[in-house]
Amino acid sequence: MRHVLKFLTRLPLAVLYALGHFAYFVAFHVLRWHRDLAARNIANAFPEKSDEERSTILRQSFVNLGQTLGETFWGFGATAEELTTRVAIENPELIARLVAEKRPVVVLAAHVCNWEWLLPGTAVQFGIPIDAVYKPLRVASLDAFIRDTRSRFGGKPIPIQSFLYELMRRAGEARAYAMVADQTPPRNMDKYWTTFLNQDTAFFTGADKIARFLDAPVLYVAMRRVSKGRYSVRLHVLVGPPYDSCDDLQVVERYARRLEMEVRANPADWLWVHNNWKYSKADTVSGEAKRKPTSRPACMSAEPPQESKPAAT
Repeated sequence: MRHVLKFLTRLPLAVLYALGHFAYFVAFHVLRWHRDLAARNIANAFPEKSDEERSTILRQSFVNLGQTLGETFWGFGATAEELTTRVAIENPELIARLVAEKRPVVVLAAHVCNWEWLLPGTAVQFGIPIDAVYKPLRVASLDAFIRDTRSRFGGKPIPIQSFLYELMRRAGEARAYAMVADQTPPRNMDKYWTTFLNQDTAFFTGADKIARFLDAPVLYVAMRRVSKGRYSVRLHVLVGPPYDSCDDLQVVERYARRLEMEVRANPADWLWVHNNWKYSKADTVSGEAKRKPTSRPACMSAEPPQESKPAAT
């Protein structure tokens, strides 16, 4: 398995794009892999769009997923210089200021565009170590390959089971802690409910807890497709210390709002095949972090998050 994966990383990007397009054709037209799930998610998220518009989003999202598959293998073998030319950070001065202040920072991303290029592409340019939370794969050889390839250029994938220990061990260091935070928490885990894309949606609460523990600012990494194989990344400050004590989940809420803005702007670039609504709010146990979707405490603005500078130490 590992030898096959290494072989794929040595293929030219044009060949990998062809393989990715073949994967799209088989998944979308032949196997109909998660196609009904993605179609249902898109219909619930965009009831105002026509059937034709939703069908276009559905098909293009699978095309983009095939391209991402090819780009991912190419990226596993790419040099730092090659990745830098394909992942451009629009406002590097923001992270440079945090690095100069020797502050930890929490970085939140999503399954938008090519999320696999985010860790190596930003690690090359950030100038600080990046600890990225990930869920280990069941196949040991595949997991080792993914971990090794993501570890280049200063990135350090940390299994979710070990993250708390690593976080406490490095709490005083200037580094970034990265999470792809748009997945659904397990049913029995603490979660935060809010309205997202017209539906009650559960989010992990860990980002808020980590930011408060570190007293660190939280950045959202917005990735935009410029052209085939080229992306632009813009960093947005969601919130920073001192944190408002009247709302202990403002990080998660602002992440949801920012992500929703990105998805609505470019819906085909999000990963619709994820089962983000696998259970309803009514089905979950009591005692979780809950909020009525339309209510917000007075201390937190109902407007979309605006750019703001983290408080100085």
